[in-house]
Amino acid sequence: MDAELTVPEAVGVVHPARAAITRRVYVEAFGCQMNFLDGELAVSRLSDHGWARTADAEAADLILFNTCSIRDQSENRVWSRLGALRERKARDPGLLIGVMGCMAQREAAQILKRMPHVDLVCGTRRFQEMHRLVERAETEGQVLAVEVDGFVDVVRDVRIRPERHRAYVSVMRGCDHRCSYCIVPRTRGTQVDRPFDDVVSEVRRLSADGVREITLLGQNINTYGRYLPDRPTLGGVIRAVDQVPGIERIRFLTSNPMDIEDELLEAMAETPAAAGYLHFPAQHGHSDVLRRMYRGYSRERYLEVCETARRLCPGIELASDLIVGFPGETEEEFEATRSLMETVQFKQVYIFKYSPRPGTAAAEKLVDDVSDAVKRDRKNELLAVQERISIARNQRLVGTDVHVLVDGPSPRNAARLSGRAEGSHMVIFDGSEDLAGRFIRVRVERATAAALYGTLVPGSEH
Repeated sequence: MDAELTVPEAVGVVHPARAAITRRVYVEAFGCQMNFLDGELAVSRLSDHGWARTADAEAADLILFNTCSIRDQSENRVWSRLGALRERKARDPGLLIGVMGCMAQREAAQILKRMPHVDLVCGTRRFQEMHRLVERAETEGQVLAVEVDGFVDVVRDVRIRPERHRAYVSVMRGCDHRCSYCIVPRTRGTQVDRPFDDVVSEVRRLSADGVREITLLGQNINTYGRYLPDRPTLGGVIRAVDQVPGIERIRFLTSNPMDIEDELLEAMAETPAAAGYLHFPAQHGHSDVLRRMYRGYSRERYLEVCETARRLCPGIELASDLIVGFPGETEEEFEATRSLMETVQFKQVYIFKYSPRPGTAAAEKLVDDVSDAVKRDRKNELLAVQERISIARNQRLVGTDVHVLVDGPSPRNAARLSGRAEGSHMVIFDGSEDLAGRFIRVRVERATAAALYGTLVPGSEH
């Protein structure tokens, strides 16, 4: 999935028929976009059983942490947040505290042992039972539910989502690859594909409720359809979603370069609503390190995919994840990653220091022999490279018009508006708040590494 995120989930719309709801749930998500979606789906189930979401943790009767295990830093933040609730739980024994997601799956009973004030631990494929699990926690005491077998089938209330104009839609879960550093197959299970018609049906319901941008999600999304009888593809899903009235932009996350085929890129090129943005993590720039990572492709193959994507989809923006300090990484191997960045000229790169995850092949078979200081220096060096590249790429857009879906007031300056352009560029401009959720055109006047700044093109709103 995309870069790690950590923000409280926003308050969703409560249907008028639920005006009598008195109990409130606060959900804080750590990690990838799938976690944010899973939080929405869990709240959707709770909302049918007397719960409404709140953005105020202090006012909540149930606090849910939706967790990530990709890096130990992510887990440490959750441990800290749980520890901070110990005193509040002592003052208010009626408060319910739950942990869901990948850390819940991995740590399981250890969470209940280390944090005995936690009432509920729910794994990555049990959240669709959240209402029943909460009821059990209230009547039986601590609940542990971490089985990973089977398909996650959630009847979604499409009205419950943090943003009215965009939504996440899961097309598959789990991953069959075994990258040596990655905990995801252990915490999310093996790949399970969602039926094609179910995906399109959910998109139709979201569109009818005002959604204009869809982001399709999967741990390794470009293998979608592998286990369905008629072998649909992600490209086919993109083409079908494009036909749903009201949907004007389609994104998807995240792809393994090993599995990207021309059919997907051709679907992106031929589908009007498909955003010109492809996030497919290279993870490293040296073939020897990629072999130690069990990534299934070489540096040369990755560059071939980049070339094909730009040939088939002119103007596409490419984004990646990179790991520094993987076991045995030499200076020469690190320089190959820097070289990859210079060659590809990514729009965006998320750079992480290698973090051994228990149970992975890298943690069990390789020695974490690159010091934290070297990892830090290499990360900072690549960040500086990417900032230079991002500034140059963004400045190419000065003087052009970009197509923007308006989010609302800018997080850093509420007096201005912000939104996303097709290539996932953040765009800042002046305008009235009633533009939120609408598509507009902005003429770019200046650019930084992080954002484009411009002026609303009069009459472009729709």
